[in-house]
Amino acid sequence: MSALPSSRELIVEADGGSRGNPGPAGYGAVVLDPATGETLAEAAEYIGVATNNVAEYKGLVAGLKAARELFPDATVHVRMDSKLVVEQMSGRWKIKHPDMKPLAAEAGRVFPAGRVRYEWIPRERNKHADRLANEAMDAGKRGRQWEPSASTAALDTSAARNAATPPPSGPPGDATAGAARARAALVTAAVGGNASAGGSPSSPVGTASSAGTSASVGTTPPVGTAPVASAGSTAAVGITATPPASTGIIATPPASPQAGAPRQGWSAGPDMGAPATFVLLRHGETALTPEKRFSGSGGTDPELSAAGLRQAQAVAEALAARGTIQEIVSSPLTRCRQTAAAVAARLGLDVRIEPGLRETDFGAWEGLTFGEVRERHPEDLDAWLASPKAAPTGGGESFAAVARRVAAARDRLTAAHAGRTVLLVTHVTPIKTLVRLALGAPPESLFRMELSAASISAVAYYADGNASVRLLNDTSHLRT
Repeated sequence: MSALPSSRELIVEADGGSRGNPGPAGYGAVVLDPATGETLAEAAEYIGVATNNVAEYKGLVAGLKAARELFPDATVHVRMDSKLVVEQMSGRWKIKHPDMKPLAAEAGRVFPAGRVRYEWIPRERNKHADRLANEAMDAGKRGRQWEPSASTAALDTSAARNAATPPPSGPPGDATAGAARARAALVTAAVGGNASAGGSPSSPVGTASSAGTSASVGTTPPVGTAPVASAGSTAAVGITATPPASTGIIATPPASPQAGAPRQGWSAGPDMGAPATFVLLRHGETALTPEKRFSGSGGTDPELSAAGLRQAQAVAEALAARGTIQEIVSSPLTRCRQTAAAVAARLGLDVRIEPGLRETDFGAWEGLTFGEVRERHPEDLDAWLASPKAAPTGGGESFAAVARRVAAARDRLTAAHAGRTVLLVTHVTPIKTLVRLALGAPPESLFRMELSAASISAVAYYADGNASVRLLNDTSHLRT
C-alpha cells in the first residue's frame, strides 16, 4: 500500500449483491487515493440471506468505517452504482423501508454529514467493489468468509486511477460481462428465434393478449430436461447471438478466462444441482378471453368455454408426450382448476391448490374491455399504467401487491419441490410476474410480454438463489 494522501481526502466505492433478492448476499468496499487511484483499504463480507439494498448499505457502512480507520478527520467522496443509496444518503429521497433506516443511520454516524458527498456512477465504473462483493458471496457459498489474500481487486488500480473515463464494455470478471457470457452460452446451446420488446400497454393484463408486443421462442429444449445454465437471472427466451436491433437484447460472445485465473461472481460456473422447475400453464379460454376483457379474481369466476376445454385437452396431450411433469399445482379459480383437471386426468396425478397463484383482483374493471375502462375511469387507468403501486378502481389489487403475493407463493413452492418439475396452472399476471422476478426486470415489463390462453412458459429455480427463464408463451401444442 502507498503512503496515505496528504490531502486527507478519500474515495470510497461500495457495492452489494444478493443472488435471489433476497438470497445469499455479500458486500464489497474499497478506499482509494484520489490522486493516484491506488487502493488503500478493502472490505468485503458474506452476510447470509439478505436483499440487494441491505447488502449495498452494509457495503457503504464498511467502506466509510475503513476510511475512518485511515483518517478519522478525512473528507470522503462516496461513489456507488446504487441510485437508491446515493439519493437516500444525499437526502433527496425519503427512507421508508424499515430495513434501510438503521443502516442509513449507521452510515450517517461514521463521518459528520458535511464531510461526505455522494455520487452515482454506472455499474461498469464500480468494478472493484462489485468484484469484492462477488468474492464474498463466492466465499460464503463455500462456507467461508472473505479473506483479503483471496482478493484480485487490488490488482485493478489502473481502473481506479482512470475512474473519470468509463472503461471499455465487457471486461472479464464484472457482473455485466458475466451475465452477457451466460446469455451467450444459452444462445449457443439452447435457442433459436427472436424476441421483441417495446410497444405500449394497449390491452389489459389478464386478457388473451396483454401487451402490444411479444416474446417468441424458436427451438427450445423439452420442459423439465437438464438446464443449460443458471448464472444470474438469465433468459433462454428467443435471444439470438446477433440480435436484431429491435430486440433490445445484447448477447456478448463468451470470453475465454485466463489460464489459472479464479472464476468469480457471475462468471463462475453455474450451480448445476437439480432445480425446482416450474412449468407455467395459463388456463384455457373463457367467454371473456376472445373479447380481451379484464378477468381477475374479483369477478364472476367464469368457466372454460368449449374452445378452452379443447385447449386444455391439447396441452394435456402435449405434457403427457413430454413426460416430465411430476406434480400439479393450481390457482383456486374455476378456469384454472378445470385446465389442471384435464392435465391431471391424462397424467394420473392429483391437483393441489395454491391461493397465491390466483389472478389479480381488477375491482370495478372486472368484465370490462380496456377501452371501456378508459371511458369510465380514465384517471385511475392512467395511474395504474404509470405505477405498479396503483390499484384498479373500486379496491382492486395493485401489481405491487400481486408481486408480493406471487413471490411468497414461489418461495413456498420452491422450498417444497426442490429438484422436481411442477406444473403451475395459473393466470396472466402471476406468470408474467414470475418471469419478471426471475429476470430482475422492472414492473413495466408486464406490459411487454404476450401470454396466450393455454400457453406454456418455464422457469427453473436453483439452490443458490439463481433462476433461469427457459420458455415463454409456447403455444405450439395448440397448432397441431
